[in-house]
Amino acid sequence: MPRSEDVILTNMCLVEDKDDNCVVQIRDPKRYDWSGAVFPGGHIEKGESLHDAVVREVLEETGLTISNPELVGVKHFQTRGDKIRYLVFLYRTSDFLGTLTSSEEGEVKWVSRQDLLAGKIDLADSMDEMFPVFFDQTSSELFYERNDNDDLVRKYF
Repeated sequence: MPRSEDVILTNMCLVEDKDDNCVVQIRDPKRYDWSGAVFPGGHIEKGESLHDAVVREVLEETGLTISNPELVGVKHFQTRGDKIRYLVFLYRTSDFLGTLTSSEEGEVKWVSRQDLLAGKIDLADSMDEMFPVFFDQTSSELFYERNDNDDLVRKYF
């Protein structure tokens, strides 16, 4: 059995303020095949550290310069067809500077954690499934395993 595999590396960061508000990006359905509110993040470039990538992605998408991002967990799954492992490193921070500014990737805004958890925000698919990692910290791993019908089955560790 091979000990290596192709992988796609990405990140996502919960940016919070002192009043329990969170930054979300509203994904443009005309630009992306999935839409709704997500935390900022994106792809890790070849040769880039995980830390530098999350700082860069948050800056590009929100105009905020974050510091002290804490790695709180990972979400991962095998892509359909290609069977490439897709890893999302999940971070959170309350240390940031700058002014919240939307980008071409979507509108960004502050929303209350309470509204987010209560389902008052239209979330992107599976976004709420990451909440136990981001907010409760009862899990540090969200893994989607494919069953015999090729459906994804969610598992927390």
